[in-house]
Amino acid sequence: MRRYIHWKTLLTLLAFVIVTFALFNFNEMAKEMAIEEQKKMEILVERFKAVSQSSLTGMSNDVTLASKVIIDNNKIPLIITDTKENIISFSNLDSNKVESNENYLSLKLKEFQQLHDPLLIDYQYGVNYVYYGDSELLAQLKNYPLILVILTVVFIGITLIAFSNAQASIQNQVWVGMSKETAHQLGTPLTSIVAWMELLKDREENREWVMEMEKDVNRLKLIADRFSKIGSKPQLEEEDLIPRLESMADYMQRRAPHKVKILFDYEAEDNQASIFLSGPLFDWVIENLIRNALDAMEGKGDIHIRLKNEPRLITVDILNTGGKVIPKNNFKKIFTPGYSTKKRGWGLGLSLAKRIIEQYHNGSIFVKSSDKEATVFRIILRR
Repeated sequence: MRRYIHWKTLLTLLAFVIVTFALFNFNEMAKEMAIEEQKKMEILVERFKAVSQSSLTGMSNDVTLASKVIIDNNKIPLIITDTKENIISFSNLDSNKVESNENYLSLKLKEFQQLHDPLLIDYQYGVNYVYYGDSELLAQLKNYPLILVILTVVFIGITLIAFSNAQASIQNQVWVGMSKETAHQLGTPLTSIVAWMELLKDREENREWVMEMEKDVNRLKLIADRFSKIGSKPQLEEEDLIPRLESMADYMQRRAPHKVKILFDYEAEDNQASIFLSGPLFDWVIENLIRNALDAMEGKGDIHIRLKNEPRLITVDILNTGGKVIPKNNFKKIFTPGYSTKKRGWGLGLSLAKRIIEQYHNGSIFVKSSDKEATVFRIILRR
């Protein structure tokens, strides 16, 4: 885990350095280009003044002089106005928009007024103002930093997702390998135990004890079967969830401390809650949640298993009273492989429960709430 965090941090820092360097350079380039364009506009105004001095005086010369400015300037958009901001002439603006939108020029004028201070043209008989904007190249250069930031964020996002997926894939392979190896290792001693039990059955006085041993051996076989199914897509079969939960509540009650009560109740029409599931794996999830609740309760309290059957989904709540409170910022962390608050815990139970519910049953599992009164885990199974 630390290795991936290290690479994520390094990648983010590297991207930050690159973006900062690029933004600085783009900003400097934009400043230099803006200064150059301002100088060009000042030169055009000076030419304008020189032409006016050698021309005949009179208002009729305004359009001719403006035309000379337009000819000299073919990149920087500009608008020439009188002292009352009436537009006299313009250059390098979209002629189609000028013709189709009567407000286009006035909107551009307001835009240019915000970008740059106007340049004054003094004809001696009167004055005009030149308002100008940025050339297309300068406008693009100013937008490059934003584009660069967006592309960098997208790149970092894709890379982090790729790292996370790689990490999840590695974790899945480890959990699957461990599960299948555990199932394999359990199989050998179980076979041997079954053989010894057959020998014990020969004596009548041992039968009662052998029957109890068989229950535990069958339980171990079920556990081995569960581990063997991790990593393989299980066969889902339609069955009624109510008797399965009743059975799990009864089974876990016999193994719970005397001061703990495990209760099951449900809301379901016709006393049925049918859904497609893998029974052994679903039992594993419920058993894990109940065992975690028992650990948190420290020997006393109640555990309520509540089922609510709705048309499109079934909700199962595992509620325990008198247990430790789960901090809200740990609601998601507790499902992370390897995360455990127990000194001897492996942190696999809840992560496997999440995998079973979400990947195999297309459902969801989460901590609904946790306070001094109760902690509630919720499972949602969709039809």
